[in-house]
Parts: sequence; C-alpha cells; structure tokens
Amino acid sequence: MRLSLQSQYAICGMFDLAYHGGDGPIQVRVIGERQKIPGRYLEQIFQRLRKADLVRGKRGPGGGYVLARPSAEIHLAQVVEAVEGPLAESLGAGPPPRDRPVPARPDFLWPELAGRLEHALASVTLASLCREAAAGALERANADDRMWHI
Repeated sequence: MRLSLQSQYAICGMFDLAYHGGDGPIQVRVIGERQKIPGRYLEQIFQRLRKADLVRGKRGPGGGYVLARPSAEIHLAQVVEAVEGPLAESLGAGPPPRDRPVPARPDFLWPELAGRLEHALASVTLASLCREAAAGALERANADDRMWHI
C-alpha cells in the first residue's frame, strides 16, 4: 500500500517544520525548496493542516508557519487525515454502495486494514521522526550559521 503524494508531501512539510523550525515561522517557499515540493501545492496542503489545527500561520514580514502544538503531540495519522480525510473512508472502509452490493467481496477487510494503518501512523510522532533524523546525522537548516559571541 502506498500513501498518496499529497499525504507524503504533508508529512515531509510537517517534518521540515518540526526539524528545522526552531523558534520562528518558516515560509512554505523555504520548506518547498528544501523538500523539493512545488510551493503552490504545498501551500494548499498547509491550508488543510491549518484547518486541522496542526499548524499556525503568521502573515507579513517574517511570516510563515509554526507547529500548533509540540511535535511530540502530533502523530502522522493526524497529518494524513488532515489532507485525506478519515483513513477508513480513504481505504474504502465505509459501507458498500447500495446500488451494487457484491456478496462475495471481502468488505469486512477494509475497516480492519484502516484500523491497522491508523494504529501504525498514530504510533509515529513528529518528535520521533526528528530524533531519528538527528540520530542519522541529517543536517539541520542553518546549523552552521549560528554564531557565538563571548
């Protein structure tokens, strides 16, 4: 099974925000450049993430997006559902269509698969992704730009 490109971009964008965000907002353009995601498409995704209260936007100079709550409280299931809707529905786990019932179809399977996928995605937080990235020595943005004055 494969996540949609929109879900993949949403996860990449949220990871970037959590990993490179620091204390201030990050512009979608910057996230898009780092993650190689078209800016306009990423902006649409971030609007959905904002409506789901996963990010907050700041307008004007120095504006951009920040996480709406700590990265340890944001699970990948929330990110995917913000852009795709409920996982059960996106996997076709809803009731079978009334106009074409198929008695031999294993419709009992879809809710089970949706539940397992949701459980797997809910077990991963942005904070855990950031820890894995740091352990794998993924360079943080502007890590070399810090200057210490004594």
